[in-house]
Parts: sequence; structure tokens; C-alpha cells
Amino acid sequence: MSESLRDLGYRMPAEWEPHQATWLSWPHNPKSWPGRLERVWPRYAEMVAVLARFETIHINVNDSAMERQAQKNLQEAGADGEIVFHHFPTNDAWCRDHGAIIVRNSLATSSLIATDWQYNAWGGKHPPFDLDQKIPYQMANELQLPLREGEMVLEGGSIDVNGEGLLLTTESCLLNPNRNPTLTREQIETRLQEMLGVDTVYWLGDGIVGDDTDGHIDDITRFVGPNTIVTAVETDSSDENFLPLHQNLVRLKSFLNPAGQPFEIHELPMPPAVVYEDQRLPASYANFYIANDVVLLPTYANRQDERAKEVLRQCFPTREIVGIDCTDIVWGLGAFHCLTQQIPQA
Repeated sequence: MSESLRDLGYRMPAEWEPHQATWLSWPHNPKSWPGRLERVWPRYAEMVAVLARFETIHINVNDSAMERQAQKNLQEAGADGEIVFHHFPTNDAWCRDHGAIIVRNSLATSSLIATDWQYNAWGGKHPPFDLDQKIPYQMANELQLPLREGEMVLEGGSIDVNGEGLLLTTESCLLNPNRNPTLTREQIETRLQEMLGVDTVYWLGDGIVGDDTDGHIDDITRFVGPNTIVTAVETDSSDENFLPLHQNLVRLKSFLNPAGQPFEIHELPMPPAVVYEDQRLPASYANFYIANDVVLLPTYANRQDERAKEVLRQCFPTREIVGIDCTDIVWGLGAFHCLTQQIPQA
């Protein structure tokens, strides 16, 4: 067996560490946004316009026609900066989950490796996904990076790291039999440790209502510093999200860092329920994306938006907090973090 990436000095950087770029896949699947795709494009372009102010943007498109559509939307959004298109066809837009996860060597300079995990569209819920499975290889080839196989099913949205050996995830997702039915919890932990330079895995329970990923961590709880965590909390005891989020908060408060101390925990409000065609959508402020000098926050045109911004301002006092209405985007069952994948600086 080859030496593990952790033993070679590699680790997955925290999202707030410097990026060389953000990688995206242009939205085009009408099954993800039935009847709303043309309303999604302007909001998506607005997201790109904000991010392009701070770092290079790479966008997967299926063909020249899709590139022209994207350029039109980006021009209308006033997007400027370095935006690079790649004719890498995808099945859907969720680059967090189908893109490569990049690790960096902490023992040597200018050393990155792309990790390619098996992808089955959230337990086989949304076939086909054959094109999405090819994206990590194409990204690695474009970035001229070596590629290492993860050898288990893993979506980027199901994990969150502090860059110093700690990882958050959920039992409802990673232990779901639709992901890796032949692997035990201990085997999954070992694989994460070996591939992502992780020492400790912290397990939460369930995700939020409407999340068809079986409970991705990036909808509920995120590291915002080496010892600091934000977690979504529902204060209305009659809401379906109240109990699972409360149970997760209790667990978080019981966790200790490697020094034996509790984490600093900031509570992030939940927006009021976002419902479309009698379906509750996984609207959450926790699906923010941390880029160079900016945090992109999904908002939902309600009273909690400003409170969520204030929580993130406290966590990121040197970064600009930009809110963009995600009411149309979340109809696809995800928001900004689900759509983005950071490429760390070497």
C-alpha cells in the first residue's frame, strides 16, 4: 500500500486559508431547478461577480453555447477579473461535491495534490452522474497536479476542516448505507485521516429538513477558525429543525480540542422555512463560502438575514460579508458552498 498523504505531510487547508482560485460548474440541469433555471443564472452570475473581485474563477461549461450564455449573464452582472472557462461537461452544478479536493504539503513549498473521491450523486438519488465523475481528473490535469484516488464515496459538502487536523462530519451522511456500505465508521475515519491529513473526526447527528444529501455538514456546522465553530440553531421548538439542531449543539459543546479545551461556538440563526410547491427547501445561512477577503452569505429576504451577517462579521472581522438572495438557487437544494470548490495556494 502506498504511503498515506498524511504521512507525506499533506493536509486539507482550511477554507479561510489563501486561495489561488475558486472552481465552479455552470448550472444547466433543468431537473435541479424546474421552471427556475433562467432565474438562477442572474443570481449565480452575481455570485461569480463578487468572487472574481478577489480571486481567479474557473467555470466548467458543457460547450461553446453554454459558455456564451454564461458570458452574457456575467456581463449583465458586471463581472470583472480573471474568469476562465473550461469545456468540461457536467451533469449538474454542485462542484463542491463532484470537484477535486486539493491538499497541500505542509513540509514542502509549492506542493499540491488533487484527491479524487468516488461520487454517486448523493447515494444514487440523481442519475446520471458519469460526467461529474470525470471532473476531478480534468481539474487536476488543467492545474498540472498529481491525482490520488480517495477510494470511497465522499462529497466535499459532507466534511469541514480547520486546517490543523480536525474534521467535522455527520453520521447521517457518511454512515448512510447508500455511500460506503462495506466500510465501518473506523475505516471511514482512517481514510479521511490518511487522505486529508486529519487527526480527529468529530461526528454530528442529523442534517436539516429538505437536505437530500442525507445531512451535509455545510448546511449546519462550520469551522471559522482553528478553535471556533459556527452552528445553525432553530429557536422555534415547533419547527422540524429544532430537535436535530439542538442535539447537534449539545454534541458540539461536549467536544474538546486536542488541548482538552472546549471549542468557541457561535450560534447562527436559521431562516424562516423556505417552501416551494409544498416542498421545504434546505435554506441555511451555514452554506456560506469563505474566499479571499470575502465571505459570501446566502440570504432569503427575511428578518434573519442581517442577524446572520452580524454573526459572520464577528467571526471574520477582516473580511467583507456579502449577502446574495438565494431563494431561487436553493430550489436546487443547495447554495453557495455547494456550488464552489476552493483551490488553495501552493
